Amino acid sequence: MLSQNIKESTSAAHQKLEGTVVRQLKAIRSNADYAEVLKNFYAYFNAVEKAIMPYITNEVLPDYVQRRNSSYIKQDVEELGESVDHLPEVNVPQVTSPLEALSALYVLEGSIMGGPYIVQMLNKYGITGGTSFFSGYGEDTGKMWAAFTAVLNTYGEDPASHAKAIEVANETFSKFGEVFNTTQVS
Repeated sequence: MLSQNIKESTSAAHQKLEGTVVRQLKAIRSNADYAEVLKNFYAYFNAVEKAIMPYITNEVLPDYVQRRNSSYIKQDVEELGESVDHLPEVNVPQVTSPLEALSALYVLEGSIMGGPYIVQMLNKYGITGGTSFFSGYGEDTGKMWAAFTAVLNTYGEDPASHAKAIEVANETFSKFGEVFNTTQVS
């Protein structure tokens, strides 16, 4: 299954990104610090969403409009009293097909799985607002992930397509990490 191949083949890039994000989260000492981290998420997620938009239709992913997206991050930033003005520049993978779009979306959707842990970490630092994005789908998180990976696996039924899908997912992870490497929470 493609979802399993992507998981296994992107584990190094995933761990590297996770380490970078966790360091940023551990440096948070205020709502303003947290808003700066969220701006990185917003800038990148919004750019990836624009890149995949032509390929993620209702026919490809019927529940796409119900899925978490960068508008939640923007609301969280604004709830913290900040704006999404002056965002970092980001680079995203080039996407040219529904399978490539789903492979990039794999990274964004996968961030849901770690969201509850991020909320717990933030709560320890006294941050209680601006967490709607990281709260994911609540009790439906597992169901939403399973539905997404089923679509990904359907589009990636041909093993010959896996290499390109994995390449796009790895690039999505690494380019996301670049956003955090160029900005630091004070």
